[in-house]
Amino acid sequence: MDTDEVFKALGDPTRRKLLDLLCERNGQTLGELCEHLDMARQSATQHLGILEAANLVSTVRRGREKLHFINPVPLYEVYERWIRRFEHQRLSLLHDLKKELEGE
Repeated sequence: MDTDEVFKALGDPTRRKLLDLLCERNGQTLGELCEHLDMARQSATQHLGILEAANLVSTVRRGREKLHFINPVPLYEVYERWIRRFEHQRLSLLHDLKKELEGE
Protein backbone atom coordinates (compact mmCIF):
# COMPACT_ATOMS: atom_id res chain seq x y z
CA MET A 1 0.00 0.00 0.00
CA ASP A 2 1.24 3.48 -0.84
CA THR A 3 0.09 5.46 2.19
CA ASP A 4 1.28 8.72 0.61
CA GLU A 5 -1.22 8.25 -2.22
CA VAL A 6 -4.01 7.38 0.23
CA PHE A 7 -3.35 10.41 2.43
CA LYS A 8 -3.07 12.65 -0.65
CA ALA A 9 -6.41 11.36 -1.88
CA LEU A 10 -8.08 11.81 1.51
CA GLY A 11 -6.64 15.30 1.91
CA ASP A 12 -9.18 16.88 -0.42
CA PRO A 13 -12.80 17.51 0.66
CA THR A 14 -14.18 16.78 -2.82
CA ARG A 15 -12.55 13.37 -2.87
CA ARG A 16 -13.85 12.63 0.62
CA LYS A 17 -17.32 13.61 -0.60
CA LEU A 18 -16.97 11.22 -3.55
CA LEU A 19 -16.07 8.43 -1.13
CA ASP A 20 -19.07 9.34 1.04
CA LEU A 21 -21.33 9.20 -2.01
CA LEU A 22 -19.98 5.76 -2.90
CA CYS A 23 -20.47 4.60 0.68
CA GLU A 24 -24.11 5.63 0.45
CA ARG A 25 -24.60 3.85 -2.86
CA ASN A 26 -21.80 1.88 -4.43
CA GLY A 27 -21.52 1.43 -8.19
CA GLN A 28 -22.40 4.91 -9.43
CA THR A 29 -21.59 6.40 -12.82
CA LEU A 30 -19.73 9.68 -13.27
CA GLY A 31 -23.01 11.38 -14.14
CA GLU A 32 -24.68 10.16 -10.96
CA LEU A 33 -21.76 11.32 -8.84
CA CYS A 34 -21.66 14.73 -10.56
CA GLU A 35 -25.31 15.34 -9.60
CA HIS A 36 -24.03 15.90 -6.04
CA LEU A 37 -20.97 17.99 -6.93
CA ASP A 38 -20.70 21.62 -7.93
CA MET A 39 -18.05 21.13 -10.62
CA ALA A 40 -17.55 20.10 -14.22
CA ARG A 41 -17.40 16.43 -15.18
CA GLN A 42 -13.75 16.87 -16.16
CA SER A 43 -12.83 18.04 -12.65
CA ALA A 44 -14.76 15.16 -11.08
CA THR A 45 -12.94 12.76 -13.42
CA GLN A 46 -9.59 14.09 -12.21
CA HIS A 47 -10.60 13.57 -8.57
CA LEU A 48 -11.78 10.05 -9.33
CA GLY A 49 -8.45 9.38 -11.06
CA ILE A 50 -6.58 10.31 -7.88
CA LEU A 51 -8.87 8.03 -5.86
CA GLU A 52 -8.23 5.22 -8.35
CA ALA A 53 -4.45 5.79 -8.18
CA ALA A 54 -4.69 5.42 -4.39
CA ASN A 55 -6.71 2.22 -4.90
CA LEU A 56 -9.63 3.75 -2.97
CA VAL A 57 -11.96 3.44 -5.96
CA SER A 58 -12.20 0.73 -8.58
CA THR A 59 -14.22 0.76 -11.78
CA VAL A 60 -16.16 -1.75 -13.82
CA ARG A 61 -17.42 -1.23 -17.35
CA ARG A 62 -21.06 -2.08 -17.99
CA GLY A 63 -21.68 -1.46 -21.65
CA ARG A 64 -21.01 2.22 -22.23
CA GLU A 65 -21.18 3.02 -18.53
CA LYS A 66 -18.27 3.03 -16.12
CA LEU A 67 -19.35 2.19 -12.57
CA HIS A 68 -17.30 3.38 -9.60
CA PHE A 69 -16.96 1.30 -6.43
CA ILE A 70 -15.29 2.14 -3.14
CA ASN A 71 -12.42 -0.09 -2.05
CA PRO A 72 -12.24 0.00 1.76
CA VAL A 73 -9.02 -2.02 2.05
CA PRO A 74 -6.59 0.95 1.93
CA LEU A 75 -8.71 2.76 4.52
CA TYR A 76 -8.58 -0.29 6.77
CA GLU A 77 -4.81 -0.50 6.36
CA VAL A 78 -4.47 3.17 7.37
CA TYR A 79 -6.72 2.48 10.35
CA GLU A 80 -4.64 -0.53 11.40
CA ARG A 81 -1.34 1.32 11.11
CA TRP A 82 -2.19 4.83 12.28
CA ILE A 83 -5.36 4.78 14.35
CA ARG A 84 -5.89 1.41 15.98
CA ARG A 85 -2.80 1.48 18.16
CA PHE A 86 -3.84 4.82 19.66
CA GLU A 87 -7.38 3.64 20.10
CA HIS A 88 -6.19 0.56 21.99
CA GLN A 89 -4.05 2.66 24.35
CA ARG A 90 -6.93 5.06 25.05
CA LEU A 91 -9.38 2.26 25.75
CA SER A 92 -6.89 0.51 27.98
CA LEU A 93 -6.38 3.70 30.00
CA LEU A 94 -10.12 4.18 30.36
CA HIS A 95 -10.49 0.58 31.52
CA ASP A 96 -7.74 1.03 34.13
CA LEU A 97 -9.32 4.30 35.33
CA LYS A 98 -12.72 2.62 35.66
CA LYS A 99 -11.21 -0.20 37.72
CA GLU A 100 -9.42 2.29 39.98
CA LEU A 101 -12.53 4.43 40.51
CA GLU A 102 -14.66 1.39 41.28
CA GLY A 103 -12.07 0.14 43.78
CA GLU A 104 -11.33 -3.14 42.04
